[in-house]
Amino acid sequence: MKSFVFAVVAAITAALAACSPPPEAPPLARPAESIQRDHALVVDGEQIADPALWAHAKDEGQLTLYSGYTQDSEATVLDQFESDTGLKVKLIRLTPNRLYERIVAEFGAGKLPADVIRISDAGFVSGLSKRGVFQPYHPPTATSLRDDVVFDGGNYYRTFDPIYTFGYNTAVVDANEAPKTWKDLLSSRWHDKLGIAQAGAGGSALALTRFQREVLGDGYLHEYSSGTRVFDSLGAELDALARGEIYAGTVVVSSVNIAINENAPVTFVVPTEGVTAYDYYTGVAATAKHTAAARVFMNWNLSKRGQRVLHDIGEYSVRSDIPAPFVRGVQLPDFDDPRVHRITPTQAIANAAEDQKTWNGIFGYNE
Repeated sequence: MKSFVFAVVAAITAALAACSPPPEAPPLARPAESIQRDHALVVDGEQIADPALWAHAKDEGQLTLYSGYTQDSEATVLDQFESDTGLKVKLIRLTPNRLYERIVAEFGAGKLPADVIRISDAGFVSGLSKRGVFQPYHPPTATSLRDDVVFDGGNYYRTFDPIYTFGYNTAVVDANEAPKTWKDLLSSRWHDKLGIAQAGAGGSALALTRFQREVLGDGYLHEYSSGTRVFDSLGAELDALARGEIYAGTVVVSSVNIAINENAPVTFVVPTEGVTAYDYYTGVAATAKHTAAARVFMNWNLSKRGQRVLHDIGEYSVRSDIPAPFVRGVQLPDFDDPRVHRITPTQAIANAAEDQKTWNGIFGYNE
């Protein structure tokens, strides 16, 4: 009788465990070790805002961020910013191409509510700057910067560089049979099982296209396009990869890192041919109504603390005193390593139209 009772209890316990939600994922970014908010804002010993700026920012209490950054990645960064500062961020998030269109329309109508704008694609951000969408600002935390970070006299800043490569679903692809190089993806075993985000989705997709055309060649893209599923955005492609609708495809390291933290069966590869690094830019909007809070946001983003948060989730820092990311047991190459192909703003703007036209033709994609 006792054994029967124990068996019933064990069965009930197992059933309840199966129905229970998975445990909350641990934070990817390390929390600050020390925060002082009494007079100035000082995080981990670094002054983020002096007493005057901090007093105004606390009075404002909030800011509105227009961002094209991947939803989960931005949410991770904002969680740390809000924890450090106590300031609240209202996030308006769209894919970079849609975000650009919205900003242009709202700014032209005199109704842009953004305090800060974050967007990829050198052509987009340069176009916004020429329209007067940004106001110049010089964060005092912007020290030890790499080259090519400050643009248009401080109107906007390269804030970090995500890493674009490819990955696969670990539930359906054995590690011993997984692709190791870009050329491996051309094997017939991946036919009808590959994905890619359309080239017009933003600076990330165009940066990948430039890398693939320059390093791998148009012939590679023609072969890759055969039977490949095209997605409107990186987020949609990663969702399909996690569900096993595709087995492999182009991915961003930080997004994969966050997805793994949420128990998605995905991983990324650092192939011998290299990876792409593409720029994300941030600037204070000319229309900002919470200017002090917006400046604190910029200060935090370019501080060692903010850059460490970005590093923790898998992005390259724009500071020379922050090392390359170490993600899921993989040490990413140094930013200056030849395997890291950063597409510069000049290259991006000069090649964007032709690259997109060529990509659309190869993949038979109509926007």
